[in-house]
Amino acid sequence: MNRSEVLKSGSSIKGILPWGHHEVRTRYPSLMVTLAESNNRPISESVLQKVARLTLRLLLALSLIAAITFVFVRHIHVNATSVGFFYLVAILVIATLGGLVEATVSSIFAMLCFNFFFFPPIGTFTIADPQNWVALFAFLTTALTASQLSARLKRQRKEAQDRQREMERLYVLSRAILLTDITQPTAKQIAQQIANAFECPAVALYDRSANEVYLAGPEAFPNIDGKLRESTIRSSVIREKAEEILITPIRLGGEPIGSLALTHASLSDAALQSMLNLVAVGLEKARAQEEVNRAQVARQSEELKSTLLDALAHEFKTPLTSIKAVTTDLLSNPEESLSQQQRGLVAIADEGADRLDRLVTEAIQLARIEGGKFQLNREIHFPSSLISAALRQTNSLTDGRDFKLQVENDLPLVFVDAQLIVLMIVHLIDNAAKYSRPGSPIVIGAKASEKRVVIYVTDQGPGISEDEQSRIFDKFYRGSRGQHLKGSGMGLAIAREIIRAHGEEILVRSNPDQGSEFCFSLPIAPVGSSE
Repeated sequence: MNRSEVLKSGSSIKGILPWGHHEVRTRYPSLMVTLAESNNRPISESVLQKVARLTLRLLLALSLIAAITFVFVRHIHVNATSVGFFYLVAILVIATLGGLVEATVSSIFAMLCFNFFFFPPIGTFTIADPQNWVALFAFLTTALTASQLSARLKRQRKEAQDRQREMERLYVLSRAILLTDITQPTAKQIAQQIANAFECPAVALYDRSANEVYLAGPEAFPNIDGKLRESTIRSSVIREKAEEILITPIRLGGEPIGSLALTHASLSDAALQSMLNLVAVGLEKARAQEEVNRAQVARQSEELKSTLLDALAHEFKTPLTSIKAVTTDLLSNPEESLSQQQRGLVAIADEGADRLDRLVTEAIQLARIEGGKFQLNREIHFPSSLISAALRQTNSLTDGRDFKLQVENDLPLVFVDAQLIVLMIVHLIDNAAKYSRPGSPIVIGAKASEKRVVIYVTDQGPGISEDEQSRIFDKFYRGSRGQHLKGSGMGLAIAREIIRAHGEEILVRSNPDQGSEFCFSLPIAPVGSSE
C-alpha cells in the first residue's frame, strides 16, 4: 500500500498516514484525529472538545495581544516601532506554543490594535501618513510569515519525533522477530509483538503456509478470518471505515504469503511498509527453519534406519551361513544317502539360503553407503575391465542370456572404486535380466563423452512409464510390472548411491514397450596416469 492509494481512498482510519503532515492537514482537515484523542469516543464529542480547546487557545492568544496593547497605551509610552516589535515577539510565542490558526488570528488582531491605538489619527482605523500604511502591511506580512515558519518548524519537529518513535518501535519488533521462540508458532509471537510495540488494540496475522489466523491485543476482531484470507488471495488492501480496521497483504518477492489486520494503528505509510517487510522476513525465516528441522529429523531417521538395517542384516548373516553350510554338505553327499524327495527339499532350502544371503548382502551394502560408513578406494582402471568383471559375476543370474557389447576402442582410463562400480554394473545387468523378455539380448556399452566415460545397459523389456521413472531409484520400490518377480527393490538404490559417491549421476531413458536404458558416467583419470 502506497501513500497515493490511501489518499485516494479518503479513509478515516487513524494513524495510517502521518496526520500532522501539511498535505494531509490541508486536504483532509476532518480526518486529523490522533489515537490519544479518539480512543473509542463518539465523533461528535471529540469534535466538540477540539472546538472548545481551539476556542480557549484563541482567547488566550488574543488576551496576550490585548494585554500588550493595554500596557503600552496606559502605562508605558513608547514609539510605534517598539510596540510593533513586542507584537512580533508575542506572535512568535503564540505560534510556538499554539498553532498556525492561533498565530494567524493573533497577527490580524495585533495589526488592527497597532493601527487603532498607535498610528495617527489615534482611535480610528484610518491612517493619515501613507508611510504608516507601508509599515502596517510590513508588520502584518512579517507577523504572518513568522507564524508560518514557527508553525512549520513545530510541525516538522513533531514529525521527526513521530518518525523516531516509529523507528524505535520497528527496532523493537525486528529484535523480537529475531529472538522468537522456535517451540511456539512464530506468526502468533509476531502478532503479539506488533500489538505491544505499536500499542494496537487488536492485531490479526494470517499465515498462508500454515493456513492459520493468530490474534493479539486486548480487543477482539469481528469476523476477521475470511477478510484476511480474501486480502491474501486477492493481494489487495481492505479498509473497514466504521471499525477503523486496515487489512493489508504481506508480500515476499511479490507473492502474498499472508495478511495483517490492525485497528487504531498510529503508523505512517513508510512505517507500515517497513513493518510488513519485517513480518514477511520473520515468516520466511520461520518457514526456512522448519524445513531445516524437518531435513535434520529426516536425516537422523535415515541414519537410524540404516544403522538398524545394518545390525539386523549382520544378525541374519550367522544363521544363513550355518544353513548354507548344512545344505551344501547334504547336497555334496552321494545320492544314496538321501532320497529323491529329501534331496529336492534340501535343494529348495539351499536356493532360499542363496536368495536370503543376496538380500542381506544388499541390505548391508545399502546401509553402509547411506550411513557414510565406507570410503572410496579410487584407482585407475580400464572401463572394459570393469564391464568384464561384472559379466563374470552375473553368469549365475542371467540364465545364459545373450549379451551384446558395444565398447568403443581406445577409451580413456577412469579413476573409480572398481569394486563398487563392478557391483553397480552387476545390479543394472540383474535388473535388465529380470524385467526384459526371456531370450532377448542385453546391450552393455561404453563411450567417451566430455571428460567422462559413459557406461550404459539397455534391455528390450516393457519399459518404464514417466510417472515411475522419478521413483525407480527409491529404496524398496518395484515397478508395477515387476511385482511378481524376485528381488528386494534395493539394487537400483544401491547403484544410485554408489555413483553419487563418485560425484556423478545415473539416468534412465525409457518408453513403454520399447525397453529401458540405464546410463551413468565415470570420471576420467588424470593425464599421465597409467593402470
